[in-house]
Amino acid sequence: MKIRTVVLLSAVASAAAQFRSDVRLVEVYASVYDHKGLPVDNLPRERFRVVDEGHPQAIVSFETTADAFSCAILIDTTGSMRDSLGSVRNAVSNLLDQMRPDDAVAVYGFSTSLKTLQDFTTDKASAKRAVGRTRAGGETALFDAISETSREIAPRQGKKVIVLFTDGADNASHLVPDAAIRRALKTGIPIYAVAEGEAIREGQLLKQLRSLATQTGGLCYQAKTGHDITKIFTDIQAELKHMYLLSYKPPGGDDSRWRAIQVAIDGAPEYKVRGKQGYFPQ
Repeated sequence: MKIRTVVLLSAVASAAAQFRSDVRLVEVYASVYDHKGLPVDNLPRERFRVVDEGHPQAIVSFETTADAFSCAILIDTTGSMRDSLGSVRNAVSNLLDQMRPDDAVAVYGFSTSLKTLQDFTTDKASAKRAVGRTRAGGETALFDAISETSREIAPRQGKKVIVLFTDGADNASHLVPDAAIRRALKTGIPIYAVAEGEAIREGQLLKQLRSLATQTGGLCYQAKTGHDITKIFTDIQAELKHMYLLSYKPPGGDDSRWRAIQVAIDGAPEYKVRGKQGYFPQ
């Protein structure tokens, strides 16, 4: 009887440990700015307060602005990109030059399907060569690409971000926009979206990109000239250097509905925090 009790307790403990390890933490990306709009770096964990649906949460893991990040660059390589692709290649190359040595980057291209041009690497020269191999052709499965990229990079540890460039309306995705956006919101990875050409003129598409960027803690830009593209990518790289990552265990409740998040800084009510606005638990 004693042996059976020990075995049973061991099994229960093992199951409990497995349950704890399987709980998916809620990752909250945040950037902090002072009253002049300047970024505030190197704040300690103790200064951050996270509220989930009105309830304060204990931060269980924390990464500062100094920690490296993984950046997935998602480039529209459809037929309409023939005139813009050169400017995008140059802008992405400049972005790679400004990354820190430990920052990792992957390069994806999309038209009717998503292609991995360079898996995650800290070798920026390899990433540049992958960008240089991009060629324009095919239709635009934008929302499929966003969903698939989010899902593919979600398992990576630490800070993650997607930088997206597109110049056209979606005309080839299998997923409807709402389904793709919901999937991207579930991963909660910040999306920095750059829209050009037809993507700017399509009011509904631009609205969807803005919403997706805002809710994940990223930004949405409009590029009206080739010069704008270069400046925007430079601005994005500057933004990426000022990201914090806070994680907490999700509270119990309805796993299907959107849960709102607020992040604030103790002792500095004048600081503004831009970050993920909420999440879908499942």
